[in-house]
Amino acid sequence: MGSKPALPDRILLSIEKPARYTGGEVNSIMKDRDQVAIRFAMCFPDLYEIGMSHLGMQIIYSMLNERDDIWCERVFSVWPDLHQIMKEENIPLFALESQDPVKDFDFLGITLQYEMAYTNVLSLLDLAQIPIHAKDRKDDDVIVIGGGPCTANPEPLAPFFDMFYIGEGETVYYELMDIYKANKQVGGSRDEFLLKAANVPGIYVPSFYEAIYNEDGTIRSFGPKKEYDGKVPLQILRQVVPDLDETFYPDKPVIPYVQATQDRAVLEVMRGCIRGCRFCQAGIIYRPCRIRSLDFLKKYAKYIIENTGYEELSLTSLSTSDYPYFAELMDFLVKEFSHRKVNISLPSLRIDEFSLDIMSKVQDVRKSSLTFAPEAGTQRLRDVINKGISQEDILEGSEMAFHGGWNKVKLYFMLGLPTETDEDVKGIAELSELIAELYYDTVPKEERLGKIQITVSTSFFIPKPFTPFQWEPMYQPETYLEKAGLLNATIKDQLNQRSIRYNWHDAKTSVIEGLLARGDRRVAQIIEDVYENGASFDAWTDHFDYEKWIRAIDRSPLGLDFYVYRRRDLDEILPWDFIDSGVPKEFMKKEYAKALAEKVTPNCKEKCSGCGAAVFKGGICFENKN
Repeated sequence: MGSKPALPDRILLSIEKPARYTGGEVNSIMKDRDQVAIRFAMCFPDLYEIGMSHLGMQIIYSMLNERDDIWCERVFSVWPDLHQIMKEENIPLFALESQDPVKDFDFLGITLQYEMAYTNVLSLLDLAQIPIHAKDRKDDDVIVIGGGPCTANPEPLAPFFDMFYIGEGETVYYELMDIYKANKQVGGSRDEFLLKAANVPGIYVPSFYEAIYNEDGTIRSFGPKKEYDGKVPLQILRQVVPDLDETFYPDKPVIPYVQATQDRAVLEVMRGCIRGCRFCQAGIIYRPCRIRSLDFLKKYAKYIIENTGYEELSLTSLSTSDYPYFAELMDFLVKEFSHRKVNISLPSLRIDEFSLDIMSKVQDVRKSSLTFAPEAGTQRLRDVINKGISQEDILEGSEMAFHGGWNKVKLYFMLGLPTETDEDVKGIAELSELIAELYYDTVPKEERLGKIQITVSTSFFIPKPFTPFQWEPMYQPETYLEKAGLLNATIKDQLNQRSIRYNWHDAKTSVIEGLLARGDRRVAQIIEDVYENGASFDAWTDHFDYEKWIRAIDRSPLGLDFYVYRRRDLDEILPWDFIDSGVPKEFMKKEYAKALAEKVTPNCKEKCSGCGAAVFKGGICFENKN
C-alpha cells in the first residue's frame, strides 16, 4: 500500500508550491491498490488550489470512495514549470493519493467547469501519456469520461473523450462502475463496455454518433452511426437528483495543504433556481429548483466544521436568498458557530430580498461590501433578460444597506445583451450614480463611514446552449470594447464619478469562450491546433494568447463568422440538440419571443410556466403540483 513519491526531492525543491503535488492531506483517502476492483482518477483541469475549492469534485471523490471496491484519487493540472520537467524526464501525470501514473487507472474522470480549460484537458491527456484521441485508445487504456456543466454541449471535446456523463454526478456512477466491473470480470473488450455504458441513462459515447453537414456548414442530421442504429439511444436524458436529502454529501472534505482559492467549508443549500433569467445556462440545466431540508443542513454544517476545523462556512447555490428557510438556517448557524469564531459567508444576494438583520449578524459592516447583480442598467433590458427586479427594488435595498452601516457596494452587469442600445449601456452609469446620490441623501454626515464606494464590473454576454438566447449572435471584440468605453465615459460624466470604479472583462476571451460554448465537433481540431502551438491555462489572463486561437481558427474550414457572429435560425439543428435537458426547445423559443417582446415570465414560485422540468418528479415542480 505504501506510495513512492512520483517526484524526487530535487524536482520538488525546484518548483513553485510543491505541496500541490505531494498528497497526504487531512481527510484524503488511502486504500490498498491490490484490494480494489476499480481505480478512478478524478481530475480538475486547473491548478490544485482552484480544483480543491470545487464542491462537485469533493462530492464525487467521497461518494466513489464510499465503496470498498473503488479507490477514487485526485488529479489536477500541472503548472508550466513542472510540466516542462515532467516532459523532459518522461514522468507521466500521477494521482495525488497513490502517486501512481494516471494511465494505469481504469477511469480518468475530468470535470468540465468552464470552456477556457479545454486546452488543459489536452495537456493532461498528453502528460498522462494517454492517446489524445479516443479512437486511438486500446483495451488496456484508461476510460476517459467528462462531466460537469460544460457537458451541456460536449461536442467540441467529443473526439478526446470515451464518454460523457450528462447531468448531476450522484445518479448513475455506481451503475456505470458495476457494468465496468462485470465486463472486466468476463474479459469483455473496451467497445463492449462502451456499448453497455451507452445505454445507461445520461451516458453519451460520442464515437457511436455522427453529424452530417449541409453545404453551408450547418448540421443536416445528427444521430447514431448506421452500425449502432437501434443499439444506442437517439437522445441522452440529463440526470437529476430528485431529492437532495436522499443523495450523498461529503462530511469529511479533504483539507488542502496549499491555501485554496475558496479556503472554507461549503454548504450547498439548494440546486437550481426559481428565477428563469434568459441568459443563464445554470438556471436551465439545474432545473427543477430543489432544496435541502433544514435538518439536513444543520447536521452537515456541524459535521463539516468538526471534521475540518475551518473558520469560515460558505452557503452556496444559484440564488441563496430564495432558500425558503434562509432566516431559520442563519439563526441556527450564528448560534451554533459564533462561540467557535466561525464566520458565515454569503454569496451575492438578490437586492430585492435583502435582509439587513441577517447580514448584520454575519458580516463586519465596516469591512464588508455588499454584492448585487442587476445585470442590466435599464428596466427595459432587465425585462428582456427576465431579471425580475426593478429600479425601485435596487434603490430600496441599497437604502436599507446604507442605514445598516454599509458603504461599499459591488454591482455586476453584462454588456452586449440581446436588443441592447447605447441608452441601456449608459443606464448602468446612471443607476450607479443614483445609488451614490441615495447614500448622501439618506445617511446623515455624522453617521457615514466615509464616502460611498461603488465598484461596477461588466462581463460580456456569451450566448450559451439551453438558454432562450442560444440562437443569438455575439459582437466583435472591438464592439464590446466600444460599449465598455461608452460606459466608462458615462461614469466619468456623473457627479459622483470619483466614488464609482469600473472594471470590465476581456472581450477577446469572451469571443473564444463563445466559440467553445456553441461549437460542434469540427471545433475540436481548433482546440488541438491551439494546444499543439503551446496554449494552456487559457482561463488565466496572463496565459491566454488570442493570436494563437485566431491563427488556428483561420486554418479551419469554418471561422468565427459561422460559430460566433451569426444569428442561428430557430429551426437549425444545434450541436447539443441530442441532449434532453427536460426543458424542450419549444419552451426556449417561447421565452426568446417573450424576450424580444420585452415580456417577463413569473418565477417558479409565483406560477408554473410549464417548462417541462416536472418530468424529473422533484423539487418545486412537485411542490407546485400538490
